[in-house]
Amino acid sequence: MASTPQTANHATGTRLIWLVALLALSILLNYVDRGAIGIVAPKMKDALGLSASEFGFAVSAFFWTYAPLCLVMGWLCDRFCVYRIFALGVTIWAVCTFLTGFVGGLAGLIMLRIGLGIGEAVAFPGSSKIFAAQVPPHKRGIANASVAAAIAFGPAVGSLAGGTILTLGDWRAVFWLFGAGTLLWLVPWRMVTRPVQSPTFSHPTVGRLELGKLLRIRTLWLMGIAHFLSNYGFYFLLTWLPLWLVQTRGYSIPEMTALTTLGFVVQGVAALAIGHWSDAQVAAGADEGKLRRKLIVAGHLAAMLAIAGIFLAQNTWQLAALLMLAGLGFSQVSTNIFAIGQIFAGPRATGGWIGIQNAIGNLSGIIGPIVTGILIDALGSYGWGFALAAGVCAAGALWWGLVVPEIRQHDGLETAATCA
Repeated sequence: MASTPQTANHATGTRLIWLVALLALSILLNYVDRGAIGIVAPKMKDALGLSASEFGFAVSAFFWTYAPLCLVMGWLCDRFCVYRIFALGVTIWAVCTFLTGFVGGLAGLIMLRIGLGIGEAVAFPGSSKIFAAQVPPHKRGIANASVAAAIAFGPAVGSLAGGTILTLGDWRAVFWLFGAGTLLWLVPWRMVTRPVQSPTFSHPTVGRLELGKLLRIRTLWLMGIAHFLSNYGFYFLLTWLPLWLVQTRGYSIPEMTALTTLGFVVQGVAALAIGHWSDAQVAAGADEGKLRRKLIVAGHLAAMLAIAGIFLAQNTWQLAALLMLAGLGFSQVSTNIFAIGQIFAGPRATGGWIGIQNAIGNLSGIIGPIVTGILIDALGSYGWGFALAAGVCAAGALWWGLVVPEIRQHDGLETAATCA
C-alpha cells in the first residue's frame, strides 16, 4: 500500500510524546556526561597534575572519535534499527563516564574520553533520523527545540549537580553518579521502543542512498562548515568557563556553579519558547527555511557579543547578564541547526546527512580545546581564547546569512516510501 511521509511515517499521540521526551532526555544526559570534565576541572586538573595544554588534549580526545564516527553512526541509522543502535551507544558512553572516576593519569583519561566519543556519536544522527521519520513539519520546531533545550539543560544540570558533588566530596564521585544515572535511561527506552522494534510494526522502507552520493553534495559540506562555526563558541564556554571563573576571576566552586548554570538555564527555556513560536509561524504559512536562517544568524550575533563581553565584564552582575545573552544566542543556534539539516536531507537521508554534518561540525571540539590550551600556556591569559571564540561566532553569522543556499529539501533526496 502506497504511503507518504505525511501519513504512515509520522508517529502520533502518546508514542510521539514519549519518543521526543526520551530522545531529549538522552541528549541532556549526553551533555551532562561530556561536560563533567569541565565542572571537575578545578580539582581534577591539579589532582592529576595536568597543564592547560594537557587538559585541552584530554577534552579534545572525546572528539577524535566522536566527530568521524558521527558519519558512521548516521550510515548505520539509515540502514539498521536506529532504536537498538541508539541504546548501544548510550550504554557505551554511560560505562565510559562511570569508569572515568577511576583514572589515575592523562593516558587513562584520554582513553575513556575516546570511548565516550564512540558512544555519544549516535546521539544526533539517531535522534534526527527518528524525528525526520516520525515528526511532521509543523511540529519540527518544538521537537528540535526539546533537543536544543536538552543541550542547554544538560550543562545546567551537570553544573549544578556536579558543582554540588564537588563541594561536598571527591571529584571522582561526579563521574560515578553521572554514569550510573545514564544507564537507568535504558529502562524506559526499552519499554517505549519495544512496539516499533516488533516484527508486526509497519516500518516505512525507502531506497538506500549511498554514502558516496551524499558526500558529493556541495550543500552538505557548506552545512558542515556552518555547523563547525556554530559549535565553536558553545564548546569554548562549556569547556573553559568554569576553569576561568575559578582560577582567573577568583570565584568559589558554588559561585562558579551558579553562574554557569544561569546561562544554560536561560538557553534551555529560550530554546523551548523559540521552538514553539517557530512552529506557530510555520503553521501560519511562514517560509520555514527563511525563518530558521534569520533565527540562527541572530543567534550567532548575540553569542559573539556575549563571549567578547564576558571577558571584559567588570562585576558579577555584568557576567550574569552576558551569560544570559550567550544562552539566548545559543538557543537560537541549537534549535535550528539540526532542523535545517533535516529539511535539506528529508526522511530518506537524514541519518547520513546529519552524521556527516555533525562530524564536520564537531571538528571544532578537536581543534578548539587544543588551540585555547596552547594560547593560555603560551600567553598566560585567556584573552586570545575569548577573542577567537567571538570571532568564529561572527564568521558563523556571515556564513549562515550569505553562503548557505536556499533551505529546502535537496534535489534527488526525495522519499518514495512504501509500507513494508
